[in-house]
Amino acid sequence: MNVQRPTHSADASTVEDALAAGNYDPVIDSKTATDVALQNTLLTPRFYTTDFDELDAIDVSSVREEWDKLIGQMKADPNKGHFKKNEDWDHIDWDGMEPKLKAEFIDFLISSCTAEFSGCVLYKEMKRRGSNKDITELFQLMARDEARHAGFINDALREAGIAVNLGFLTQAKKYTYFRPKFIYYATYLSEKIGYARYITIYRHLEANPDKRFHPIFKWFCEWCNDEFSHGEAFALLMKTDPKLTESYANRLWIKFFLTAVFSTMWVRDHQRPAFHAALGVDPEWYGQEVFRKTSEISKQVFPMTLDINHPRWIPALRRMQDANAQIADGRKQGGLGGWFARMAGSAKAGAAFVSLLTIPVEKNAVPDSPRLEPAY
Repeated sequence: MNVQRPTHSADASTVEDALAAGNYDPVIDSKTATDVALQNTLLTPRFYTTDFDELDAIDVSSVREEWDKLIGQMKADPNKGHFKKNEDWDHIDWDGMEPKLKAEFIDFLISSCTAEFSGCVLYKEMKRRGSNKDITELFQLMARDEARHAGFINDALREAGIAVNLGFLTQAKKYTYFRPKFIYYATYLSEKIGYARYITIYRHLEANPDKRFHPIFKWFCEWCNDEFSHGEAFALLMKTDPKLTESYANRLWIKFFLTAVFSTMWVRDHQRPAFHAALGVDPEWYGQEVFRKTSEISKQVFPMTLDINHPRWIPALRRMQDANAQIADGRKQGGLGGWFARMAGSAKAGAAFVSLLTIPVEKNAVPDSPRLEPAY
């Protein structure tokens, strides 16, 4: 019997069906877009691999009530069919778009597509390798969501005459190994900061619809709710082992990942001034607002937050931003002079990161139940 595959990833019930859907075909194969997605730098999304046997051994009994409720919500699949173009998708004059804005927006879409597909690849691999029903079911559901998101972004890129060859990306992009606990910290923060980013832009454009220069922003509310639920899953995974958030060494790791994720976002966003100007958003305000939301949310499982109002916080972030620009200039310059410029920029960035890392944290009491619902 022939089983009919969905024509669009938005209608798929599993990650396998989503990846086999028609909109995943590289109808327009852009080597440039795929090359950008293949880059591995401190600021570009990476593909991760981990100890899948350790993940498969997780026992969720201690969080069973919250776990079953979350899995039930994800299986109900409220966003099925949502992530595809409909009558709300406005026509975009890509040829008439201001060139700098077009370049930065395309970079934003490629980076977002790569990040979403990175999650899909990691989660799908855990589903494939595992035998623990609780864990494989969760990762299957999360991989399904991320596949939909990546396919939807690629739909938007196709209108600009480019697309990321996601199938090729799976084979060609380098993978970074992270221990499972580092996957928890990094991916939890990635999902929660993704929620904070998308909902902040969505609410801003609700109040200022004249700044909505592309229709994809209309889909950000449901999108960020998927991100939120994925973060909830990682909060529960961390709750299964108190040492992950309570031991002294792991608290230091949490502080490191908070600092790294926040500072990376700050620097990356300041590389897109025309994009934020078109949205009518000041990047510094936006960064602090996203940090504030993410910090408040992360109290559900992390025993501390960063002091984003500390006198050293903004100046150190600005120094990292300047250092990144110096590194980029040195790379363009090339030769021995360019090498020295990059080394000097890297030293400045390292010193600024240390300054951020040594800011005292603000401690908080972690609640017994980590479950939250989107509230912004």
